Amino acid sequence: MLIASQLEPTYARTVYPCFDEPALKATFNIRIVHDPSYVALSNMPAIDVSEMKDENGSLWTITTFNTSLKMSTYLTAFVICDFDYVTRTERGNEIRIWARKEAVKNGYVDYALNITGPILSFLEDLLNVSYPLPKTDLVALPDFGAGAMENWGLMTFQESSLMYLPSDKFTSRKAMIAIIVSHELGHQACEMLRHFSFLFKWFGNLVTMNWWNDLWLNEGLASYFEYLGATFVESKLSLDKIFYDHVVQPVLREDNEIGVRSLSESEDKIKGSFSLMSLFDSITYNKGASITWMLSGFLTEKLFIRALTSYLKEFSFSNANQDDLWTHIQMALDAQDEVQLPASVKQIMDTWTCQNGFPVLTLNLTTGTISQEQFLNKKNENSTDSYNNTWIIPISWMRNGSSQPLMWLDKSSKVFPEMQVSESEYDWILLNVNLSGYYRVNYDQLNLKKLARLLENDPKAIPAVSRFQLIDDVFALTQFGYIQIETALELTKYLAREDELFIWNMVLLNLVPKNLESTLKNYEIYPLLKKYLLKRVLPIYRYYAGFIRQNVDALEDDYFAQVYLEKLFATACWLGLQDCLNLSSELYGKWMDNPEYKIPFLIRRTVCCYGVAVGSDKEWNFAWEMYNHTDSTKEDQDILLSAMSCAKESWLLYRYLQYGLSDTLFSSNCTSIIILYVMTKDIGHRIAWEFVTENWPRLSERYGKELLHDVLKIMGRFVNTDIQIQELQVFYNATLEEDERVATTLLLEFKKIENMERRELLIKVANWLQKNVDD
Repeated sequence: MLIASQLEPTYARTVYPCFDEPALKATFNIRIVHDPSYVALSNMPAIDVSEMKDENGSLWTITTFNTSLKMSTYLTAFVICDFDYVTRTERGNEIRIWARKEAVKNGYVDYALNITGPILSFLEDLLNVSYPLPKTDLVALPDFGAGAMENWGLMTFQESSLMYLPSDKFTSRKAMIAIIVSHELGHQACEMLRHFSFLFKWFGNLVTMNWWNDLWLNEGLASYFEYLGATFVESKLSLDKIFYDHVVQPVLREDNEIGVRSLSESEDKIKGSFSLMSLFDSITYNKGASITWMLSGFLTEKLFIRALTSYLKEFSFSNANQDDLWTHIQMALDAQDEVQLPASVKQIMDTWTCQNGFPVLTLNLTTGTISQEQFLNKKNENSTDSYNNTWIIPISWMRNGSSQPLMWLDKSSKVFPEMQVSESEYDWILLNVNLSGYYRVNYDQLNLKKLARLLENDPKAIPAVSRFQLIDDVFALTQFGYIQIETALELTKYLAREDELFIWNMVLLNLVPKNLESTLKNYEIYPLLKKYLLKRVLPIYRYYAGFIRQNVDALEDDYFAQVYLEKLFATACWLGLQDCLNLSSELYGKWMDNPEYKIPFLIRRTVCCYGVAVGSDKEWNFAWEMYNHTDSTKEDQDILLSAMSCAKESWLLYRYLQYGLSDTLFSSNCTSIIILYVMTKDIGHRIAWEFVTENWPRLSERYGKELLHDVLKIMGRFVNTDIQIQELQVFYNATLEEDERVATTLLLEFKKIENMERRELLIKVANWLQKNVDD
């Protein structure tokens, strides 16, 4: 048994009577009556443990805790568990990490214990605000919906966010733990900057937002600081690469839909139309962190931290809104004369927090004109609504490789004479260097040609984060109808010289769809793409294949290899690179000869899939045997479920689906996973579809409509002709209720249009590849 509370945003009222609002703060006296074999934890240290008997004569323990600091209701917390802990003291603050007894015994929480104190001290020194509590408990919960929560003095985490197995050499797990711990600590001092991982407790706990509409002050600030904290304790991580890859780029992809809200909304609007839970999203966390990154960049970190310190001190144990933060930054600015801004901090920042979306800058190098507009999908008829949003935009830039002074664009268009360039191919300009600003850039053809040529001659002349951003921007501009796909493809010619995996990952996301098999076995484009991409992927593939063959442990500090190498290898094998297929069957063969052998974890999924694909029933049967092994973990099982669907012989796939129907061989939730895995494969999609239609009565009895919906979504990828639609329609009519038929018919029509657009795009890509494949 285990009890753990999670009271944010409005669940304290379900535990004790209270005015459950972040602006109403109080001190709390907490006493918990519990079974004597358990320990009770709360925000403060226990000051008394006594016993009592109830009317049945049963013995109970009463744990009484010290009076809390003044805080919001959502930060009160308690855990009742039979866990063990490890402990150490940092600057007089007792830090304990609690977890299941066997996890503590095996050393799984030692890493979290080693970094918590240093991160807290780092934040204390950085913000010049000391942590106000005598103890900090971090608890690893086997099941916890929130991921992690920064309750003051009693932080709760999912086990996976806090446990690091000593046998796991790779930094990617450590990095994730460091980031999450950092985030929650970030809250500890500042209720308002609440989600700077567990490090940033200053934001949110010490200073809390007035109300939930300024939640980004907690979470955005905590998310910004979590990366500072994590790269402080894991010095081998590259802060700007990880921040752009994990935070900025994903939210830029979401923050351009018509319905997306702004970072700070009015209270009335939220009360009227949002559920509070929906505010805990990537706009609050990632956009909040991205805008903080931009703010810190144009202020300088020194000035930004100075302003935050004064803000935290003034509003300690009380509440603030974003204007209070702007006021403190303005005060710090006015007290110095090195940094000058074109408008007040409030005027600048309100354009980023109170308007939805973000701008795209269009640069004309002949005239030196830069104009801005909201980045919206030009292919959507309804996006032609006149959005007159204007941002006050800091423009960091470089010319011919050397950094230039920061410029500001504070109206819809402006001429910058210093940005006019000559015809010479060596005269080029790059805006938004290292992604310091939250916007996209649309260059004119002249500059893009120069940049493409520069990349081919000397890719390192452009910093890695800027290469990533340049390519990401052109593909996003293509997708939204600002430029043609051919323009984006020109920037991929240099890739044989690209040695950064995080850039390759982003290119592959844009060039090679997630569902590799099902959408690109297009006889016109596949051979061209294969030839074009393989030539470029070979150098980086060979570099990493060398490590896989000789010394995979040498990659233990290569964070991006741990996160993205799988995608690179999967693409190389999918493109039919013989060495990749040979490597897969060689490693899979080693495993078959000795089941104790461990396939390198970085590419295990790909090796298992192609080991089965290249092999025969012998390889398939081995995967089946290992799947049924008693000690295989959930992750191993999923890798094998997927691998068995990679078989290239139809009869093996038929047999696999048949096994899936058996109650004795599989738990019922695996059956649908098997069907979906087979369906996404090239040979499998027809086989799986026939299997579903033939066995529908049994399947529908077991799963109802859920399975069918999943199957239909995947079938949609293959629907290109009216005949295919009719075939699906006949099946729906026989199996679905009227209201569902309408919905699925719409889905099919939508998929058909999407697939037709995709075909048109692929024809353009094929024509371009035809001309450029031999370059």
